[in-house]
Amino acid sequence: MKHLSKILIVVCFLCVGKLAHTQKLFVFDAITRQPIKDVSVCNESKTICILTDVKGQADISEFNKNEKISLSHSSYKLLEISYEAVAVNAYKIYLEEKIISLNEVVFSGSKWEKNKVETPNRIEKINMKEAAFQNPQTTADLLGMSGYAFIQKSQLGGGSPMLRGFATNRVLLVIDDVRMNTAIFRSGNLQNVISLDANAIESSEIMFGPGAVMYGSDAIGGVMSFYTLRPMLASNNANGPVFSGNLMTRISSANMENTGHVDFNIGLKKFAFTTSFTNAVYNDLRSGSVGGSPYFYRTNYVITYDNKDYMIPNYDSTLQVGSKYSQVNFMQKVLYQHNQYLSFKYGYHFSETSKYNRYDRLYVMQTSGPYKNKLRWAEWYYGPQKWQMHHLNISYNKKNIAFDKLKFTAAYQFFEESRYDREFMFRELHAQIENVHAISNNLDLEKKLGAKITLNYGLETVYNLVRSRASLTHVVTKQVLPTVTRYPDGSTWQSYGAYLSAKYNIHPKIFIDAGLRYSRFMIDATFDTTFFPFPFLTANMRTQSLNGSIGAVYCPQSSWQLYANAATGFRAPNVDDMGKVFESVPGYLVVPNPNLKPESVINIEAGTNKSFGEFLRIDASIYKTWLDDAMARRNFTFNGDTTIRYLGNKSRIQAIQNVAKIDVYGIQAGIEFSYKGFGIRSNYSFQNGREQNPDSLNYYPLRHAAPNFGSTHITYTHKKVKADFYAVYNAKMTFEDLALTERTNASYARDEFGRPYVDAWYTLNFKIAFYPSQYLSINLGIENIMDILYRPYASGINAPGRNIIASVRAKF
Repeated sequence: MKHLSKILIVVCFLCVGKLAHTQKLFVFDAITRQPIKDVSVCNESKTICILTDVKGQADISEFNKNEKISLSHSSYKLLEISYEAVAVNAYKIYLEEKIISLNEVVFSGSKWEKNKVETPNRIEKINMKEAAFQNPQTTADLLGMSGYAFIQKSQLGGGSPMLRGFATNRVLLVIDDVRMNTAIFRSGNLQNVISLDANAIESSEIMFGPGAVMYGSDAIGGVMSFYTLRPMLASNNANGPVFSGNLMTRISSANMENTGHVDFNIGLKKFAFTTSFTNAVYNDLRSGSVGGSPYFYRTNYVITYDNKDYMIPNYDSTLQVGSKYSQVNFMQKVLYQHNQYLSFKYGYHFSETSKYNRYDRLYVMQTSGPYKNKLRWAEWYYGPQKWQMHHLNISYNKKNIAFDKLKFTAAYQFFEESRYDREFMFRELHAQIENVHAISNNLDLEKKLGAKITLNYGLETVYNLVRSRASLTHVVTKQVLPTVTRYPDGSTWQSYGAYLSAKYNIHPKIFIDAGLRYSRFMIDATFDTTFFPFPFLTANMRTQSLNGSIGAVYCPQSSWQLYANAATGFRAPNVDDMGKVFESVPGYLVVPNPNLKPESVINIEAGTNKSFGEFLRIDASIYKTWLDDAMARRNFTFNGDTTIRYLGNKSRIQAIQNVAKIDVYGIQAGIEFSYKGFGIRSNYSFQNGREQNPDSLNYYPLRHAAPNFGSTHITYTHKKVKADFYAVYNAKMTFEDLALTERTNASYARDEFGRPYVDAWYTLNFKIAFYPSQYLSINLGIENIMDILYRPYASGINAPGRNIIASVRAKF
């Protein structure tokens, strides 16, 4: 018993001794009081360097108490402080964020971590701390918040980004290194980006211009790359599991939003688990009431009672009846760190919306027939938009003769989208349901050859299977009959690619970046002639493309970057281009065209980025893009006919064809100023595009070249408070500025001659955040303070009116 007591005493002394020699340093943001992870904490001689964990902690027990400690992070100002001063501050350090910096780390240009100043492309990194402060409702709103992407919406449950005159299937969405674009991404507006939870994003970047070398098809206008929350391991000195997380609740008045979010991380020595869940409910959106066009007010809507349709007046003109929807998102990630070289990451994403109305169809009036001056559709809605993704990432970072770093990503995605429409007083509900099963594999490698050359190379395979079905359901008898599908059911789209790029530091101030990619594409489709008289039974496409890019960066000073680049890109035809049957606008029917080839693009760009100390930064870029063999919707003959009856309506026949040429040029510029807590940030985008009309060989404005737009922010930060008063603005587009397809669109205001146009608009907005502790933040805001009535370019729904936002975020 005495021996046991002695052993226990010795064990206690050893534990006390161990605790006495364990000293934790805590690193926080100076304004938000939130812990900062991945801060490099080094001793004066740089012999010991430790990264802070998810709780902002680092064990500095081994540091010499007579040395200085340096704390560095790419987003924060470098701090050097004596060990004694750290102890006096109770081992709590508060770092100031870099407002003006050229040394951001980006991934989009090469799929690997790279200093932005060495990249010969314009890449905008979206600050996720700023995103949390601004409180975007969806990821589409997050992109719009950046000030460099224009967002179109056909309904509240939407958001189609436009980059440099291109949109939809000419811009690429990438999530955790997996391409989201599928074989049915169309030239019409898309809302797939809202499937990604804005609350589960850790970093986001927009790379402008062709990204074909790294990403293949579709990356013509640019690449929008998102990286979701990463699982974080416990530090080596942790005594057990490290648990951390976030809670958020938000309400907004314009659509009576009610959003709740939770995410948490459990970190062990070799395993880490990250879970995220968001539920959002949005009611009917209320628009502004001041100025604007009375045409934008919704004057009536349809209700159905006892199997009969009635058009009734809307007595609350600013309320956009029928725009509400809801959405749920879930994400689960698992990390296994086998050793210092090898890691495995698995991720699962799930997103599903409720059904939601395609709002721009619900106010279209009939101009002839027995129901003239009545709304055309009694119902037109999308079924639940569903997205699931499983992805496995394997990283191996041990140097050998073939590579220094290896990353393999395998993914399976499932998409479901559906459309339901029924005309006024008609008894049949038309339904189209599409599923896409997408499998992709990416192998990316990096190898440094000496101190000056870095190679990136890799392989990619993509396989899409499209399932399409359609039906007509009698609303009274409930009888269901099959009808023509939107796409050929069982069609496949395949892609194979290989790329090689190199960065050469020919001088400490000069970097050259060049690359090549070879891609091959295949489409196989079988058409069902039961309901539609196709002149062919099958369509098979085999095509290929070789693309390249070259760019240079010159840094006369560490605070000044000059760059220029030239690149080619392409978009291969997909199933939507080649095999779709749909009514694009009333009276026009698009039919399949199996004789398509890839459209090709050439882009040149030059830009500069200059900072003056830590108080001023300016940037500007100018670009020009030429697109040949552009796929466009044009009049077509089908079996020798120019018109056809479709679902009882006589329609003009059209098809997607390689008939157009497009050129776009523009300027993007920004300025940022910061001094003693005060800041000014402003950016502006000018773009001008034109598209050739093959019928007349004349050029007309390009559909996705948005009006000039920008924003200006005046900010103030002090201790635990951050405030932002800002304006968002758009230029006017006259009738002559609109694309031919937009001149027949019912969504626009009308000038004195009854012609559609886009009015100029601006909004004034104010946001403020309070950070009472490291565990809590309170955000308040009011958007569109003057309650301006406006509708963004090409959108089918009015923007929110005066919108009061309140959110509370808690960290644990």
